[in-house]
Amino acid sequence: MLVLLLTTGLLSRFGVEDFSGALTFPGRITGAVLIVVAFTTLLGAAAVVDHWVWHSFPYSGLVALIGAFAALLTNILLLADILKNGDSVAYPVLVGALTAGSAWAVFAVWRTSVVIPAPKRVAAALILSSVIAIANFGYQNLYQPSQHEVRPVIKLTTGNPVTSQDHKAFSVPVDITLENRNDARFYVLGTEFHAMAQRVPLSSKDRLRQQWRADAEQWTKYQEINPLSRREIHQPGELIEAQPWLPTGQWIEANDTFSTRMVVQLPMDTPYDQVAFYASASLAHKDRVILKQIDFQGYSWRGGKVPPWMNTKETDSLIYRGRLHENNAIDEHTRVPRFVTVYWTFGAQGAGIRETITRHGSEDHTQAELVSRYGLVDVLTGPIERTLWDIKSRR
Repeated sequence: MLVLLLTTGLLSRFGVEDFSGALTFPGRITGAVLIVVAFTTLLGAAAVVDHWVWHSFPYSGLVALIGAFAALLTNILLLADILKNGDSVAYPVLVGALTAGSAWAVFAVWRTSVVIPAPKRVAAALILSSVIAIANFGYQNLYQPSQHEVRPVIKLTTGNPVTSQDHKAFSVPVDITLENRNDARFYVLGTEFHAMAQRVPLSSKDRLRQQWRADAEQWTKYQEINPLSRREIHQPGELIEAQPWLPTGQWIEANDTFSTRMVVQLPMDTPYDQVAFYASASLAHKDRVILKQIDFQGYSWRGGKVPPWMNTKETDSLIYRGRLHENNAIDEHTRVPRFVTVYWTFGAQGAGIRETITRHGSEDHTQAELVSRYGLVDVLTGPIERTLWDIKSRR
């Protein structure tokens, strides 16, 4: 009876939290199933007392057997889920003990020669409940994570350049549009827009294959991938402007569109020949994680902690951090608390967004975990290149 009561308490806790607060429909269904199983095990615990003590209900042994079997099946599935996804020490021990206790309860009740009025119907009910529980577990843990990933689209368009009144400077407007063409909703972890300018002198004669090889070797060193050209000599790009274009923590609703405009200004006598524009966004699926707030933590050049795998010599970072909550009650209680950290990086070679989800004091994340479990997606566009010769010719 103690095993059934403990199972009832545990399943009730998970079931009520999932039924009222899970972020996905399968999570709500799981909560409802756990509540039904908890009620069944509670009836089973009462039936155990009647079967051994009071003997007032002729089929109390059958009810006790059903309750013990439901507890055993659910504890087995719960233990499998915790061993797969959880990293807590206490919960595997607790659920493992309940699983063993449930198995003993099934055996102990069965040994008392339980009266089964309709064996075939009872067997069919037990098989049906087992199939439903296993199917729900498999859908939530196997099928759902493998569904096709969806992500918004970022578009960049440049407008007509405008010169200043004294003709000593000009500006190029750049429109950024984010289109979410699906039913998913997203948290904004960070966004960035940056412009890279290049000097592109022309060679007086055709460049040889050896020079193409030298150009190709630069592809691994810089963000820009310049073409292998017979006459153009592309110099490494230089950052001329960078900034966020959406506030961190904002939501993107389903089938929503967001637009903004950036303006890049340069002097008319600029030495650059081309400008390339880039935009990116780091997003998280709202049905995979709960992020109540992401707070600014500090600057990398003023003592802010940056992981060693980031190139801190070439870039600086603004650091943001927030507590992450799992999208279901089981994982929320059986996994060590995670934190999402966002690094808004910039340097002479460009700007970007880097994000990690880790346990406190560790850097044990993997990119596969970020995508599959927490639904983090990076949306990028660019380069959108524009020559400056038509503007500079107005001098």
